[in-house]
Amino acid sequence: MTLKPTVIAMILGGISMNVDALENRVEVRVKGIDTSRAGQILVMLFQEEGFPKAHDKALRILRYPSTETERVVVFENVPTLFAIKVLHDEDEDGKVTKNWTGILPKEGLGFSRGARITYKAPSFASARLSVADLEESDTPHDITMRYP
Repeated sequence: MTLKPTVIAMILGGISMNVDALENRVEVRVKGIDTSRAGQILVMLFQEEGFPKAHDKALRILRYPSTETERVVVFENVPTLFAIKVLHDEDEDGKVTKNWTGILPKEGLGFSRGARITYKAPSFASARLSVADLEESDTPHDITMRYP
């Protein structure tokens, strides 16, 4: 069986579209970093699996010193749907340290779309972003840090 040129073009076109879908670039501006606190700022890119607690399932983690109140970071080749978590990791253990309740965070956190911690961690749906939505804007997506 031989494939006609149009079928080959469709197959190659489909492959090309998939590659293009992975060539997305997203800028995120982290605001409100408390520079009086030690440690690092971790900016994590997630798909639904593992969000927001399983840091080992993050697609990428970018680390920066907590020396600036605002920082713009760029993720290349992001999936179509994703969420971002920012942690001010004061003790640099790579985890969210909890306060005396064992439930609420002791370190600063921020999530895409302004998702918040209530009695539990925010859901992927509450923090989910799409590349298509962000492509319409020329400005970075803002995430504001929240501290206890």
